[in-house]
Amino acid sequence: MAGFVVDDHRRLVIKVGSSLLIGDDGHVDRTWLAGLAADVAQLHGDSHELLIVSSGAIAIGSNVLGINKRRAKLEDLQAAAAAGQVQLAHAYSEALAEYKVTTAQVLLTPEDTENRHRFLNARGTLGRLIERSVVPVINENDTVATEEIRYGDNDRLAARVAQLVMADALILLSDVDGFYTADPASDVAAEHIPEVFAITQEMLCMAGETRSDIGSGGMATKVQAARIATHAGCSTVIANGVVDRPLSTLAAGGRCTLFRAAGTPAAARKQWLAGVLEVRGELRLDDGAVSALHSGNSLLPVGVVEAVGNFRRGDVVILVDPRGNELGRGLAEYSYEEAVQLAGCQSDKIEDVLGYRGRSVMVHRDELVIFNSDS
Repeated sequence: MAGFVVDDHRRLVIKVGSSLLIGDDGHVDRTWLAGLAADVAQLHGDSHELLIVSSGAIAIGSNVLGINKRRAKLEDLQAAAAAGQVQLAHAYSEALAEYKVTTAQVLLTPEDTENRHRFLNARGTLGRLIERSVVPVINENDTVATEEIRYGDNDRLAARVAQLVMADALILLSDVDGFYTADPASDVAAEHIPEVFAITQEMLCMAGETRSDIGSGGMATKVQAARIATHAGCSTVIANGVVDRPLSTLAAGGRCTLFRAAGTPAAARKQWLAGVLEVRGELRLDDGAVSALHSGNSLLPVGVVEAVGNFRRGDVVILVDPRGNELGRGLAEYSYEEAVQLAGCQSDKIEDVLGYRGRSVMVHRDELVIFNSDS
């Protein structure tokens, strides 16, 4: 049975844990990071689109500030994150600059990936960075997150990012080479599972807790991340990161566990949109817009004849053709009030109408589903 083939997946989210990146001295392991950077640069040069979700800021900052991470209060960890994030971003920037790869730092909170309005903002930013061949380095914004509203580990954050950008694959680099029936460090009878088609409650129970004093995630969080990502149509891999060139090793057939997604990211997103019950309004379109949507394009303001309802940016709206038939639905990039002003407007005139430079589309093609159509 075929395993994970890196070249079959164009857009990749790579999660790097603290235990891989941070040495015993509390500093970034520059040698390991150089190997990862070489791998990232090679994939980047082969036209892959890459995003890195990296832990390590709190571990680095705790060392800098002399904080005992295991005994620290939330405020101490937030201070450590602030101090460590600067060094973490700088380390990635330096390592990838050796290969002329540009990086950008992006800090997210759960609200940024779960609130529809902020979801669209985050997606737009990451999408534009990818278009410009920039590799985003993403972490949780620990300096503002509260104990109650935070991911707590970057495995689940990585899964949300994969969902956000409609990634083809999520690669979780770990200190083990996949998922086992038990902890292989304590059970010699533990069996490696190379491929998973459905994540069961039994599998979640098999997953143990973290063994590292540096990281906060464990196998359980990785399996939970795989469940989030695969539901979004994104295949997930748990692979060995404790090697000099982890992505090259994986691409060469290195042992891993592949959690297969049932469909594609686009299909999963469209299935979600088609099943949403809470619809906030309608956009009534002309024939030109209908033809453009059937051709796989985004909905532009010029194709909107009328906006109906009381919706905000990020709400689901119905798309209606000139004969009153429901054509499909999508996430509105503008509020009802803005949509009313922009109906029939050319995209290059949006700033003149609204007084500020807005988005060029009314509904992005990645955020719409057309009924009775393959587009």
